[in-house]
Amino acid sequence: MSIEKIVSLCKRRGFIFQSSEIYGGFGAIYDYGPLGISLKNNISQLWWKEMTQLHENIVGLDSGILMHPKVWEASGHIGAFNDPLVDCKECKARYRADELFEGELGDGDWMKIQCPKCGTTGNLTEPRQFNLMFKTHVGPIEEDSNIAYLRPETAQGIYVNYLLTQNAMRLKVPFGIAQIGKAFRNEIVARNFIFRTREFEQMEMQYFVKPGDDDESMKDWKAKRIKFYDQLGIDSKKLRFHEHGPNELAHYAKEAWDIEFEFPFGWSEIEGIHNRTDYDLARHQESSGKKMEIFDQQKNDRFLPFIIETSAGLNRMMLAVLSDAYWNDEENNRIVMKFHPKISPITAVVCPLVKKDGLPELGREVMDILKPHFKVIYDQQGSIGKRYYRQDEAGTPYGITVDHQSVEDRTVTLRDRDTQVQKRISIDNLVNAINDSMEAY
Repeated sequence: MSIEKIVSLCKRRGFIFQSSEIYGGFGAIYDYGPLGISLKNNISQLWWKEMTQLHENIVGLDSGILMHPKVWEASGHIGAFNDPLVDCKECKARYRADELFEGELGDGDWMKIQCPKCGTTGNLTEPRQFNLMFKTHVGPIEEDSNIAYLRPETAQGIYVNYLLTQNAMRLKVPFGIAQIGKAFRNEIVARNFIFRTREFEQMEMQYFVKPGDDDESMKDWKAKRIKFYDQLGIDSKKLRFHEHGPNELAHYAKEAWDIEFEFPFGWSEIEGIHNRTDYDLARHQESSGKKMEIFDQQKNDRFLPFIIETSAGLNRMMLAVLSDAYWNDEENNRIVMKFHPKISPITAVVCPLVKKDGLPELGREVMDILKPHFKVIYDQQGSIGKRYYRQDEAGTPYGITVDHQSVEDRTVTLRDRDTQVQKRISIDNLVNAINDSMEAY
């Protein structure tokens, strides 16, 4: 299965569209159609519930996309948020240097590396640094004093608000702050559909712990985060941990692990778990002149917490779900998106067998019963087989057929997407039957 097949299905079925397509598209930006936004929201809501509802000591936050530029000076983004880029003088292709070669190269060594696109050797420029932040201006006059940046990550919004949040909610260490929001990076080498884009959504949770408790907390969050993917229905064989070696660690990190998924284009990161120590809080304390420490009443002292960060890309997580769900059922000549029923964009389709004999009216009654509980749609166009196959491709786990027997005894057939097995169910028991099937999936 190729990434191209997923891209084609996403456009055809209304999951994901190229942004501004009628104008030729806008590079590395995507719009989420009716099924796409539903799937994306279901994934993010599952994450939000996991973090802020099931953990009593984790609260939510929604910080601004635009922040004071000194935030990005203190965090190091203005001075160090760069990618090393090289260009091919022959075909003009541009690459991130770290993707062409791992490790250190001396002056002129880039001339020995082959261009992956045109195959020539000796035509690559020396690496040069390119800052990834989008720059804008606040106010009517475009001058240096009004420069601002679109945030390249959501974490800093949590750090600058962490004491306000802690005091408002009377939180004691350890505690966490979770946030879902847009981030923006001027990626030069954006690729692989929605895997690497210039506008994306992060789901981040920053967990504040006492120094000395960070190593144990790191182990705990690694275990919790890998287990979360069971709820998405992702095959555990397609997931693995990758530890950052000494040359890979970010400047702020004491320890870092990636959760990687086996995409059609290879193993790649979908989430990071990092021990950021007290680096960020110390930098903001120094830059702002404001105390960022927490006061421990029991010990009557102050300390800067260490931070264990869990940072997941919602778009990447969604692409992993799409990749894992795609099933070419050759035996039955159909494409099936085997989403876990809890995150499927549509839970059930209601299909009256014919457009007469009271079946459409009963079908509408079934819709009214189900709508308060699930996302359901009504479909009476075409043969029943074609209707089911359309919904199999959209990932809808349940098909409900209203037939002539339904009028007589108020039962319907409930079809399972994956097995195509149908069972006769009382309309009055339909909600419970669907809920039981979802829990047992």
